[in-house]
Amino acid sequence: MPRTDFKELLDAGVHFGHLKRKWNPAMAPYIFMERNGIHIIDLEKTIVKLDEAASAMKQIARSGKKILFVATKKQAKEIVAEKVKQVNMPYVTERWPGGMLTNFPTIRKAVKKMGSIDKMATDGTFSNLSKRERLQVTRQRAKLEKTLGSIIDLTRLPSALFIVDVCKERIAVREAKRLGIPVFAMVDTNSDPTDIDFPIPANDDASKSITLIVDLLCKAIEEGLNERKLEKDKEPGQKDKKFVRKDLEASDFTVSAAGSMTEEEDTEPDEEHHHGEVVDEGEEEEEVSSGVEENDEE
Repeated sequence: MPRTDFKELLDAGVHFGHLKRKWNPAMAPYIFMERNGIHIIDLEKTIVKLDEAASAMKQIARSGKKILFVATKKQAKEIVAEKVKQVNMPYVTERWPGGMLTNFPTIRKAVKKMGSIDKMATDGTFSNLSKRERLQVTRQRAKLEKTLGSIIDLTRLPSALFIVDVCKERIAVREAKRLGIPVFAMVDTNSDPTDIDFPIPANDDASKSITLIVDLLCKAIEEGLNERKLEKDKEPGQKDKKFVRKDLEASDFTVSAAGSMTEEEDTEPDEEHHHGEVVDEGEEEEEVSSGVEENDEE
């Protein structure tokens, strides 16, 4: 079942492309027609591609991996920040720092620098600094927070990228391609979808279009996270069942062992009694034979 319908996409203006003179020929398969010099995106193909991207994102979130959202254009940054915070995924909405993926250890050092500054504020180190030094450190912390604060929980390279405008974020696309990281992206009629693993043909300029697409993908991620949580909740129950089964097997073993021991105990007195009778018969024969021998001697 598709996550959205034709009318919903139409109302959000997802079908509006760029002017004909600005189009990219690689987007020809996703263009439905031209009207008044503007290309119209084929929404039927948008629905198919959107479902594919949502399913893939759901599986990534279900496996516990991170998806990095990138949207630095003015009309998209606030929308992405608001939606992505709800699913606890990292995002970049200010400026893409060059080498963020290809030089990830350096980015992590900058993030750790934020943590060290916070530690200075709590352990009393600030009180030993001059007013000017405190001001410099505070400004440095604010600058790092603005640029890298949204990826503070990203301890390793993301498993995928979602990009709103591939033309504006071409450096991020290039870095992801170099590292083999799959890219999800909204591609407009002026974009090149050849380097995008999961292209979603859609208007990447209208705020309504961006809101609709990002909201649908975030809901898919949320579904994956909820399924992962349910699986984790079931695991302890399964472990308990295994322990109970082991206890039952152990108790069955002890019962059977106890039963065999009682059978052995029941059989041992009979054998002793039987051997006693044989001994007694032997003793009686010896007494009889000894009595006969004494009579013969007389």
